[in-house]
Amino acid sequence: MFGVESIEAIAASVRSGAVDPVDLVEQALRRAEETAALNAVVHLDAEGARKAAAAHDRRGALAGIPVLVKEIIEVEGLPYRCGSLTMDEVGSTDADVVRRLRAAGAIVLGLSHSHEFAYGCTGTSNRAGPCHNPHDPSRITGGSSAGAAAAVAAGVVPLAIGTDTAGSVRIPAALCGVVGFKPARNTLSTDRVFPLSQSLDHVGVLTATVADAQYAVDALTAQHTARTASPPRLGLVSNPEHLDCSPEVTIAWSAAIATLRAAGAVMSEAKVPDWAETNQTAIDLQGPEAVANHVGRDVDNYQPDVQQRLREAAEIPAWRYVRAREQVLAVTVELGTTISRVDALLLPTVQLTAPTLSEVENDSLSIRAKLLRNTRLANLTGYPAYSVPLPTDGLPVGLQVIALDNQSASAVAHWVEQALTSRPQAVDGRSSGADQL
Repeated sequence: MFGVESIEAIAASVRSGAVDPVDLVEQALRRAEETAALNAVVHLDAEGARKAAAAHDRRGALAGIPVLVKEIIEVEGLPYRCGSLTMDEVGSTDADVVRRLRAAGAIVLGLSHSHEFAYGCTGTSNRAGPCHNPHDPSRITGGSSAGAAAAVAAGVVPLAIGTDTAGSVRIPAALCGVVGFKPARNTLSTDRVFPLSQSLDHVGVLTATVADAQYAVDALTAQHTARTASPPRLGLVSNPEHLDCSPEVTIAWSAAIATLRAAGAVMSEAKVPDWAETNQTAIDLQGPEAVANHVGRDVDNYQPDVQQRLREAAEIPAWRYVRAREQVLAVTVELGTTISRVDALLLPTVQLTAPTLSEVENDSLSIRAKLLRNTRLANLTGYPAYSVPLPTDGLPVGLQVIALDNQSASAVAHWVEQALTSRPQAVDGRSSGADQL
């Protein structure tokens, strides 16, 4: 059922009595066991999920939907470890997003893999080992919401909750071929989520489709987002550094842009704030806040890459942090002005397809730069962003949609998804999106 029927349809079937929540939980538990080698699920609460399903009242917008929660989000009674050997706690209370899940009728199946303390974009550093990509287990999932993306892609659950500080929902979504939605800042509370950077942290969702992501966020916020069938005005980000993609990504991106144009989208070039400056601003915000969040903890026994990141962050002087906080407003206004001329901006989510685990081990700095380059800006400004899978004959590729508000982001992402899945690809895709204008 998962991946075939929408979350909305499954929940409706539960409410009508046509589907038993017990059956949904058993299906999810079986699939979790079948895909255990992916290491996407770090704690499976089979007993708790079965008990919740048996006692379910068949009410709620997410009635009976099995869901995984990223392990840096506190869940009462479940391990609270954040992927670290240095932390072995048990959740004392539900995070706000978990309370909302339960109130909407969802059933928490367990906890999904996170890069240790969410401080990494590869999904390789965790007390339980790396998370593996369902499309090719020798490859990474991306991170830090690694297990959430892998589990949805593998059909374990139709909905997973992740966090996104520099792209941590959208990066694994792109590499695993699912939808990742980072709503606008403060849409979903970060209450009782272990913080990486309070200025940049967002809670988001990973699903099979845009409609599922939109429906899930609406269910968690008691909102209703309208969909549109009208071709949108799209701004194609033209900054060269954002289009410096691998051949596989360039081909899929350019083919998709031609398809969207053929479907009626009105396109224009759009230049976003200088990447070097905005990237440095994000680093200067994230680093000191991350260091402050780990004061007094056993950092010397963290994963080596996380240790190194914290050491580097500790070298950022206070004046750079203060300046970064001042620069955020200007960047947000500049990007907002650009977006206001169109319905949404488009750019590749990630500049390469999923590297192998050995490639990451041998060239982590270069790969991290390619993974993060196109996603940081949405965290810095707080604007909502989707990653939508593109049609491809090879490994997954994601297209990113950035808009001024959740309504616009969801409407454009839904239209894009429908256009890409209902029409054949229009070109062989051998030129960049900007060349297709």
